[in-house]
Amino acid sequence: MENKSNKEESLGYPKEVIKLLNDPKFFGRMNDPTSSSYLKGPCGDEMEFYLVIEDNRITDIKYYTDGCGATRACSAMAAHLSYGKTINEALAISAGEVIKRLKGLPANHLHCSILAVSTLYRAIADYLLKK
Repeated sequence: MENKSNKEESLGYPKEVIKLLNDPKFFGRMNDPTSSSYLKGPCGDEMEFYLVIEDNRITDIKYYTDGCGATRACSAMAAHLSYGKTINEALAISAGEVIKRLKGLPANHLHCSILAVSTLYRAIADYLLKK
């Protein structure tokens, strides 16, 4: 059986993307987040974001998806870019920035960056609506 990294590499993902999507640092769910969100993309991939926010800063973040490698990579990049940022800084993260940072995300998976950023924004909105 082929391991996940080799499978993703055979699909044309660059090594940076493979490393990111296999990094467990931000992957998982949280039991008691400050805010959370869930979205299902038009492709069928589902995504969740969980945030811990203290003093208007994201101090912990997790994402969960059972989607494809591109969805995992975009989620991981959005989490990486958001960690430690203020709410306003996190809201400035764009799908374009996620794509740029992933360097070589296949064109037929660029929509995954929109799903990731939209789910992140929804988690931030959940926080702002609770204030």
